[in-house]
Amino acid sequence: MAAALLQEISQDERERARLRSRKMYEMDMTSDLLTAEAKGELRERDKWQGIVAEKDVAIANKEAENERLRMEIAELRAKN
Repeated sequence: MAAALLQEISQDERERARLRSRKMYEMDMTSDLLTAEAKGELRERDKWQGIVAEKDVAIANKEAENERLRMEIAELRAKN
Protein backbone atom coordinates (compact mmCIF):
# COMPACT_ATOMS: atom_id res chain seq x y z
CA MET A 1 0.00 0.00 0.00
CA ALA A 2 2.83 2.41 0.83
CA ALA A 3 4.46 1.62 -2.50
CA ALA A 4 1.21 2.38 -4.35
CA LEU A 5 0.83 5.67 -2.46
CA LEU A 6 4.43 6.60 -3.20
CA GLN A 7 3.92 5.82 -6.88
CA GLU A 8 0.72 7.91 -6.94
CA ILE A 9 2.50 10.86 -5.29
CA SER A 10 5.37 10.57 -7.77
CA GLN A 11 2.94 10.60 -10.68
CA ASP A 12 1.13 13.63 -9.22
CA GLU A 13 4.45 15.48 -8.88
CA ARG A 14 5.37 14.62 -12.47
CA GLU A 15 1.95 15.76 -13.63
CA ARG A 16 2.26 19.04 -11.72
CA ALA A 17 5.72 19.57 -13.18
CA ARG A 18 4.39 18.81 -16.66
CA LEU A 19 1.47 21.22 -16.21
CA ARG A 20 3.78 23.88 -14.79
CA SER A 21 6.10 23.45 -17.75
CA ARG A 22 3.17 23.65 -20.18
CA LYS A 23 1.86 26.82 -18.51
CA MET A 24 5.32 28.44 -18.66
CA TYR A 25 5.56 27.54 -22.36
CA GLU A 26 2.13 29.06 -23.05
CA MET A 27 3.01 32.23 -21.14
CA ASP A 28 6.31 32.53 -23.05
CA MET A 29 4.50 32.11 -26.36
CA THR A 30 1.94 34.77 -25.42
CA SER A 31 4.69 37.12 -24.31
CA ASP A 32 6.62 36.55 -27.55
CA LEU A 33 3.49 37.20 -29.60
CA LEU A 34 2.69 40.41 -27.75
CA THR A 35 6.29 41.59 -28.09
CA ALA A 36 6.27 40.85 -31.83
CA GLU A 37 2.97 42.69 -32.25
CA ALA A 38 4.28 45.70 -30.35
CA LYS A 39 7.44 45.80 -32.46
CA GLY A 40 5.38 45.50 -35.63
CA GLU A 41 3.11 48.33 -34.51
CA LEU A 42 6.14 50.53 -33.79
CA ARG A 43 7.65 49.78 -37.20
CA GLU A 44 4.33 50.52 -38.89
CA ARG A 45 3.92 53.78 -36.93
CA ASP A 46 7.46 54.85 -37.84
CA LYS A 47 6.79 54.04 -41.50
CA TRP A 48 3.62 56.14 -41.54
CA GLN A 49 5.28 58.99 -39.69
CA GLY A 50 7.93 59.03 -42.43
CA ILE A 51 5.27 59.09 -45.13
CA VAL A 52 3.40 61.91 -43.40
CA ALA A 53 6.63 63.88 -42.98
CA GLU A 54 7.39 63.49 -46.71
CA LYS A 55 3.87 64.66 -47.60
CA ASP A 56 4.19 67.63 -45.24
CA VAL A 57 7.42 68.66 -46.97
CA ALA A 58 5.80 68.29 -50.39
CA ILE A 59 2.82 70.40 -49.29
CA ALA A 60 5.11 73.07 -47.82
CA ASN A 61 7.08 73.16 -51.10
CA LYS A 62 3.87 73.51 -53.13
CA GLU A 63 2.65 76.31 -50.85
CA ALA A 64 5.99 78.13 -51.21
CA GLU A 65 5.84 77.74 -54.98
CA ASN A 66 2.24 79.02 -55.04
CA GLU A 67 3.24 82.04 -52.94
CA ARG A 68 6.15 82.75 -55.29
CA LEU A 69 3.79 82.58 -58.27
CA ARG A 70 1.25 84.87 -56.54
CA MET A 71 3.98 87.43 -55.93
CA GLU A 72 5.17 87.17 -59.53
CA ILE A 73 1.62 87.68 -60.79
CA ALA A 74 1.17 90.67 -58.48
CA GLU A 75 4.41 92.22 -59.80
CA LEU A 76 3.32 91.69 -63.41
CA ARG A 77 -0.06 93.26 -62.70
CA ALA A 78 1.62 96.21 -61.00
CA LYS A 79 3.80 96.82 -64.09
CA ASN A 80 0.78 96.85 -66.45
